[in-house]
This record gives sequence, structure tokens and C-alpha cells, in this order.
Amino acid sequence: MDLEARLRAEARDVYGWSNGPGERYGVHSHGYTKLLYCTRGSIDFLLADGRTVSLRAGDRMVLPAGTPHSAVVGPEGCACVEGKLARPD
Repeated sequence: MDLEARLRAEARDVYGWSNGPGERYGVHSHGYTKLLYCTRGSIDFLLADGRTVSLRAGDRMVLPAGTPHSAVVGPEGCACVEGKLARPD
């Protein structure tokens, strides 16, 4: 099963996105549990508690609803596929 099919089996409202090297997202949160796979490059998610979750191609992350976070894209950019997790794990 390919990555997108696997994600669609786990989540809804699935879509892909990409960013250039060094792009940043300011602190925000979501009203749903996010399931995200990094498919190319790298991205670091900075959590409000001080932890950093670093994703590289092939990595998976579950971000619980309401979790404040920001992000910084790695030096080679990144591409990700994400969706809203139907059943948190």
C-alpha cells in the first residue's frame, strides 16, 4: 500500500503541501488531531513544552488537537501529506 493510500485509510481530509528551504510557521494549533507524513526533505516542529520533533522523509507524526506548535523547514525544503486523524492513537 502506498503512503497516500495508507494515510487515507487512517485519516480524512487528506492533502499534500510543500515548502522551500528555511520557511517558517508561527505558533498555532489545530482543533483536530493531525496525522502527518514527511515525504521529502525535512521539517522541525517546535512544541510549546520545548520539545522538537524532527521529521525526515518517511517519518510519521501524530499531533494531538490543541497542541501549540511552530515549524521550521530544513535546508532542502520539504513535502508532506497530512490529514485529520479519525481515531487518535
